[in-house]
Amino acid sequence: MDDISTSSDTLSSEGAEHLPGRGNKRGMRTGYTTGACATAATRAALLALCDGQAPDAVTITLPVGIKATFAVHSCEHHTDGSVTASVLKDAGDDPDVTHGAQLCSTLSWLATPGIQLDGGVGVGRVTKPGLGLEVGSAAINQVPRAMMQPIKPVSARPSMSQLPVVARSTFY
Repeated sequence: MDDISTSSDTLSSEGAEHLPGRGNKRGMRTGYTTGACATAATRAALLALCDGQAPDAVTITLPVGIKATFAVHSCEHHTDGSVTASVLKDAGDDPDVTHGAQLCSTLSWLATPGIQLDGGVGVGRVTKPGLGLEVGSAAINQVPRAMMQPIKPVSARPSMSQLPVVARSTFY
C-alpha cells in the first residue's frame, strides 16, 4: 500500500519506518498498540457494513491526537449481514509477541440504538475486580474502548449515522 496521507500529523502502518518521527531515541521503529489495530479493524468493518465496499485502508485518531492510516488486511461480508475486517499488527521494533497478529472486528446491526462492544476468539475475560472493567466482560482496556466508541459511519446517506451497530472485536 502507498501512504494514503503524507501530512506530518498522519502516520501509516505500512512503510512507517520512512516517516519522520516514527522512531524513538534509541533508533528503534515504533509500532501500534493492539487497541489501535483493533480500532482500525473496527473502522474498516463499519465502513464496509455501511457502504457495502471493503476499504483498502482506514485512518483513525490515536489517543495522542495523531492520525494513523492502516492497511486493511481482509474484509468479508457474511450471509447473516455482518462484516468482518482485519488489520495486521505492526509492533515496530518492539519484541511484542502479537507483532503480525491478525486483529479482526465483526460488526452487525442491532435492533435497538447503541453500541455493544464484546470480545471474541482470542480476547480474554475479566476475572477479578480492579481493572475498571466489569467482571465477566471482555478484557478490552478503557483506552481502546474509548477509541472504538466514537467510530461513526461515514456515508453518503446521512441516515446511516443514526443506525445502531454491535461490534465484536477479535484477534487470532
